Amino acid sequence: MVIGQSGAGLALALAGIVAWQFWQAYRIGQVVRGEQSPSSLPRQGAFGGLARDILLHTRQQQQRAARSHAALAGFRRTAMEFPDPLVLIDKTDSRVRWFNRAAGRLLGLSRQNDIGSPLQALNAHAQATVWLAEPGQDALELQSPADPALRLTLRLIPFSAEQNLLVGEDITRITRLEQVRRDFVANVSHELRTPLTVIHGYLDMLSPEDYPELAPILPEMRSQSQRMTRIVEDLLTISRLEAQQTLDEERVAMVPMLDSLQREACALSRNQHRIVHEDSLGLDLLGSPPDLHSAFSNLVSNAVRYTPAGGTITIRLERHGDGARLAVSDTGHGIPAAHLPRLAERFYRVSASRSRERGGTGLGLSIVKHVLHLHGARLTIESDVGRGSTFSCQFDACRLIPRTDD
Repeated sequence: MVIGQSGAGLALALAGIVAWQFWQAYRIGQVVRGEQSPSSLPRQGAFGGLARDILLHTRQQQQRAARSHAALAGFRRTAMEFPDPLVLIDKTDSRVRWFNRAAGRLLGLSRQNDIGSPLQALNAHAQATVWLAEPGQDALELQSPADPALRLTLRLIPFSAEQNLLVGEDITRITRLEQVRRDFVANVSHELRTPLTVIHGYLDMLSPEDYPELAPILPEMRSQSQRMTRIVEDLLTISRLEAQQTLDEERVAMVPMLDSLQREACALSRNQHRIVHEDSLGLDLLGSPPDLHSAFSNLVSNAVRYTPAGGTITIRLERHGDGARLAVSDTGHGIPAAHLPRLAERFYRVSASRSRERGGTGLGLSIVKHVLHLHGARLTIESDVGRGSTFSCQFDACRLIPRTDD
């Protein structure tokens, strides 16, 4: 009887211990699920050590969360005060999710009207609608929707799987400085024309027979005077192209154009090179004939100048994808790869001394770049040192038109 009572008491005690342990485990589970404060965790017993580890981990998590929250709050404050427009939009329908103060000021956005709605600030700009629908394009330049006196550039950057970040920049000051620079170059170049014409005229009047003491220097003086005149003319051409927004477009007959380019190359070469042209396109171009002739002529004259005697210059008009390209290839010295990105900059020279010897102005490729830009075309350059170079003008399909019989 005593043994039976002792067994029952022992079983009851064990049941109580098990129930207590389950209760402690249940409290720990409540803390882990966030239903109870970590302060309610047991401090002693079998679960005391586990409870202390959980409490330590919880405090560390809270500290990390607090630091993350502070960093996020700091980022939001910085983004809100960022001087350039920032707009977070959905990829699918361009709905505005967030924007900073600069976006409100420069794009005319308001939280009441624009948050959650498709981006309407750019609707007045037709090109902006297409630009937003095709991410990955180059920066877009346009007038500020809030102030037409301001100029902005916009870039679209992937932000997440569902959203893009629209980043703007106020380039009004840069645009004005560029205009001042263009006006300065144009005005100075224009003013230099008259004195250079006078100097050149007087030099032509001087004869070595009449002034034998000037005989050694007259040819160099005339050469430098002519070179300065060419530089002024090229600067005026670039200034005109930079100020030009639209083209007077017409058919550019490519058969006579290629014949003219070949004749010019032969005249400049003085029969020292082999000049050939190939036409596999069978189409004409839509554009400005004098501007395109100027661009193509610059490429051809460069090829002649920088190809040693006995070399070959090839002018090819051919298909390129859906569009076309006019390529000028030579068998000259070639250009090191490090120089290729800067070749179209004004006055940039791979070899200054060699360029001066050949009478170049350092502005030819810059003129080519501006002419092609007005035609929506691109200049690409390929070169192998010791084997030659190819300069290609690539035109989109919209520039191709059928040839006529006349």
